[in-house]
This record gives sequence, structure tokens and C-alpha cells, in this order.
Amino acid sequence: MSTTPEELSWFNDRYGAVVENMERVIQGKRGVVELVVTCMLAGGHALIEDVPGVGKTVLAKSLARSIDCSFHRIQFTPDLLPSDVTGVSVWDRENGEFIFKPGPVFANVVLGDEINRASPKTQAALLEAMEELQVTVDGVTRTLVQPFIVIATQNPIEHEGTYPLPEAQLDRFLMRLEVGYPERSKELEMLHTHGIVSTYDSLEPVIHADDVVRMIDIARRIHVADVLREYIVDVVEATRSDPELLLGASPRASLFIQRAARTRAAVAGRDFVAPDDVKAVLHPVLNHRLILRPEAQMRGVGIEQVIDGIAQGVPVPGSRVGP
Repeated sequence: MSTTPEELSWFNDRYGAVVENMERVIQGKRGVVELVVTCMLAGGHALIEDVPGVGKTVLAKSLARSIDCSFHRIQFTPDLLPSDVTGVSVWDRENGEFIFKPGPVFANVVLGDEINRASPKTQAALLEAMEELQVTVDGVTRTLVQPFIVIATQNPIEHEGTYPLPEAQLDRFLMRLEVGYPERSKELEMLHTHGIVSTYDSLEPVIHADDVVRMIDIARRIHVADVLREYIVDVVEATRSDPELLLGASPRASLFIQRAARTRAAVAGRDFVAPDDVKAVLHPVLNHRLILRPEAQMRGVGIEQVIDGIAQGVPVPGSRVGP
């Protein structure tokens, strides 16, 4: 079933409302804001990695505040236990039975703040939730509410007391994003705007959680031509044979590229994916899945440089790929 012009118009109205609402807090970073919203509407999870103080946490919180939905924040620390994330069964003396107390993962938007500060065992508590949208505790599997998105943050420059995310968990994030420092003019504007009151506190929801579920469905019905599917697979296969890379992208990366490209096409008001949609999402979808060879690192080769080379080297299908 394909999308209709009315559905795409409805989609864009709500997408624009969320982005504009978030920009009231995250100033001068429209590109990052759009990618976070795109990631959510592609049904994926986002990892925001950058230096302290650039607004990673506020970015995630402003997305949750823009949607009429449930939101929980998990502050990851070395002593955090898996049950602190998923929940725990507690004995009820009155009824003589165990009652499950759901953890913070049972929410529409879950912020995992400084996720690399927790132990690998606790980090792994998110794996089942992120991939299968369910949580199993004491042998009982419970389905998570929809929509469900995990936005995790971490600081790249800290190594003491941190545990790097393993490849298995990194691969479950649809995108890895960087916020970056604002431009001088935007930083000055920030001092004026946030000097007296916080614009975050005045944010109101502009869409409902049910709207997000419908938007995800609309994006997934965007047409993808066979030649574009072949192009996506060609790009992913190129990462597996690139001489600079020790580890290429998984088949999950192919699925995520297609989902992100579909969402970007919907944002553009098109009912089909174009090659530019695919190329636009390659960096955020691939940059955390690829591992450089040590000798490439010693030569100063970067992941972004490798992705650029692959994007330029793989032949792009013809410009007309619509239905």
C-alpha cells in the first residue's frame, strides 16, 4: 500500500512542528535536530556522542517534551544494575505473590545519559528492548509501549571509569550523531535567550504519541525501487571489502539505510526514495558500525573519509527511480 499526497502533507505538518519546537531550545543546530526526528520516525534509536556541554541531554529531552508521551531518563553509573533499567519483581505479602515493578525502559522515549559509564552487563539490559521491543524479566516477556525510542548520550573524551559500547550494542543504534559547537552568533543568541529563563521549561507537546506511530507507518510505505535496493546493498558490501576497514557494516545497516532514506523522502514530500536520500543518511547510519585497521589509523585515515570514498566509488542509479 503506497502513501497518498494527503498523508505526506499531514506527515510534513507534524514533522515541521516537532523540529520547530525543538529549535526553540536547540538553536543553530537544525541539521542535528532533523536527524534525531528522522531517526525516531524511521523507528530507530540514536546515539549522541560529543563533548560535554553542547546540549546532548537537552536535545533528547526537548524531543520527548515535544511529544505527548511518556519519558524516562536513566542516569548510567558504574553501580547501576540491569534491574534498575528493566524492572524487578517484588514480593507482595498481602496477595502472596510477586508483582512486577516496571523499570524506566517502559516509556515511549528513554534517555540513557552517559551510557558508557555503566558496566557491560547493565548496557546489555537495553539490547533486547532496542531490537525486539520487549523485555524479559524472571522468564516473563513484556512488550514495550509504542512508539519506543532510546536516545543515548556519551562523551568521547572520557576514558577513566567508562566502558566502551561493544559492537553488538552499537549496531542497534540506527544513527550516531554529533551536536558540535554552535556558531558565534548562535552562542550569543543563546546567552540572551537562556540568560533569564530556560526555553525548555516552556516547551509544550505539539504532536501525540499516536501521531508518531502513524508517521512511522507512512514512512515505511514509501516506495523503494529495486535499483535503489541494489545500490544500498552495493554500498554496504563495499564497506566489507574496503582495504582500510577491519570490520564492515552488517545486514542490519542495509535495513537501517533503507528506513532512514524512506523517512527522508517522506520529509521531502515524495512517495519514492531517490539516490540523494540514501547518500544523505550514509554517514549517520554507518559511522559507528565501521572499524578502521590499525595501519589506517596510523596514517590518519578517518571513518568519515572512508565513507566518502565508498559513496563516490559505488555507481549511483539513474536520477529517475520513482514508481
